[in-house]
Formats: sequence, C-alpha cells, structure tokens
Amino acid sequence: MIHRYLKNVVSLSLDVEKCTGCGKCTDVCPHAVFDVLEAKAQIADRDLCMECGACAQNCPVAAITVNPGVGCAAAVIFGWLTGSEANCGGSGGECCS
Repeated sequence: MIHRYLKNVVSLSLDVEKCTGCGKCTDVCPHAVFDVLEAKAQIADRDLCMECGACAQNCPVAAITVNPGVGCAAAVIFGWLTGSEANCGGSGGECCS
C-alpha cells in the first residue's frame, strides 16, 4: 500500500549536478520516491516521501538533503510508541491520506 503524505510540504531536495547516478537512493527509499534516468537520480514523486532520511544518509556524494524527523515519519513513529494517533500538523490533525 502506498501512502501519500501531505502535499507539497516535504523538505526533500536533490542536487542533480552532484548526483553520480549510483542508484543507492532507489535502493534504500521505502516508497520509491526516486528514479534513475540518463545516469542521474530524479525525484519521481515528492509527495511519497516520509522524510525518513535513508536516501540522504546513503548518498555517497551528498546530493540529497532532507530534514528527517520533521514530517509524517516522525508523527507515525511517535504514534506507534505512545499509542496515539499520528498527527504531523495537517488540517484536521491528519497525517497520511
């Protein structure tokens, strides 16, 4: 099941000039946010990003930046740990749709 998070709010960015096309981002991303086309990574669907930070941590040339723990991933994990509903500040308190 693919979860879309809040539209157009993710902190993810990709510096295509730095990218070497190694594909590590596609290997580690749990939601298939990235594609590699013409030897460069591209963000295929930004709104699938849950800001876990795996892509940035595994990029050998630091072409990817994301602020992990600020979005829905943090809200979902906090909800699991506390037994509460996930709330990352969206209208009505929802996190994922």
